[in-house]
Amino acid sequence: MIESESSLKRVVVTGMSVISAIGIGLKDFWDSLAGGKPGVSLIDTFDTSKHGSKIAAQVKDFDPSNFMEFKTAKRMDRFAQFGVAATLLALEDAELKIDSSNENDTGVFIGSGIGGLLTLEAQHQTLLERGADRVSPFLIPMIICNMAAAQASIFSGAKGPVSTVTTACAAGSNSIGDAYEIIKRGAAKVMITGGAEAAITPLGIAGFSNMNAMSTRNDQPEKASRPFDRDRDGFVMGEGAGVIILEDLEYAISRGAKIYAEIFGYGMSGEAFHMTALEESGINVVRCIKNCLSEGGVSADEIDYLNAHGTSTPLNDIVESAAIASCFSEHTKRLNVSSTKSMHGHCLGAAGAIEAVATIMAIKNSLIPPTINLDNPDEKCGPLNFTPNKALRKTVNFALSNSMGFGGHNVTLGFKKYQ
Repeated sequence: MIESESSLKRVVVTGMSVISAIGIGLKDFWDSLAGGKPGVSLIDTFDTSKHGSKIAAQVKDFDPSNFMEFKTAKRMDRFAQFGVAATLLALEDAELKIDSSNENDTGVFIGSGIGGLLTLEAQHQTLLERGADRVSPFLIPMIICNMAAAQASIFSGAKGPVSTVTTACAAGSNSIGDAYEIIKRGAAKVMITGGAEAAITPLGIAGFSNMNAMSTRNDQPEKASRPFDRDRDGFVMGEGAGVIILEDLEYAISRGAKIYAEIFGYGMSGEAFHMTALEESGINVVRCIKNCLSEGGVSADEIDYLNAHGTSTPLNDIVESAAIASCFSEHTKRLNVSSTKSMHGHCLGAAGAIEAVATIMAIKNSLIPPTINLDNPDEKCGPLNFTPNKALRKTVNFALSNSMGFGGHNVTLGFKKYQ
């Protein structure tokens, strides 16, 4: 059965939170973005002497005991701890209580690209040094990617649709988009959704570093993440979680919820090209953006701001820039683009969710967060306005957020001012 246009639900954002290197909680995160504050530093949790890249955007002040009992935290990988913490903060921000009246209509979609890598490495070491009988019985439920969503469901009491998307660096955005579609077709009234990741580990850094994908500007960590800059040399890994609360508009109004923005579109496309690279013309990214706009009936000329995937890798930034220029044509003169990864790093499966929060806050606060470290714009990235180094005061009625994941997963989310 095909649903009619009139039967589809409008979906709004009523709560948000972020765990990141530049802030724990929505206010600290946004204040850092607005102020152009970098969160990258030398890695201090393990010996990086044999690693090419020695820098990351680490979450340094996170204490899981602020959100859960110590025993419970010990049975949860860091990525799931992030997901639970962000969930609880987002629910608090939304002033939403889950109880018997709404538990079956509230779901959880939280994505992760890698899952419990920290636990996997530690337990593998235990296996080698102490034997198989010393491996934790909690190993499997600590490492599997669905555990951020599962634990968020357990902690919140949400009993509606619960699932996990694992589309690499697009996982957070896919989760939000899929959650949007769930509410849109009436299968839930509320969705807790986003992404969580914690892959700043010896193996995680070594793997990406040995692909020559990461910055080795180790002597200037705060300057290392520099999307669209001529001197960029790779991405800087971040960690954390972003969670937003999506609601059926009618339900949100019925309970008197504050509304940050409305989600209007969810575009996807596949590259069918390469394990890690985008097809160089950018045609598949263009298709993804246009799919998002088409779903919402929004024209390219209406978009005020685009939060780019903007990884700070040589090829990605060129391809994405070409796609944006192609999609928006003459409107690029009026379109602001920025990559907040310049501040919070590339948070892999959490990236799209954290950047969705940044995009929604740009709408709410009429402020475009900057692309910091953009000192020498790369001419190969075209004639786009990347909002260099300082935030820009501007009314934002319509905004997009792009994400791209290894394997060819492209996602664009569309948000607009609620009215």
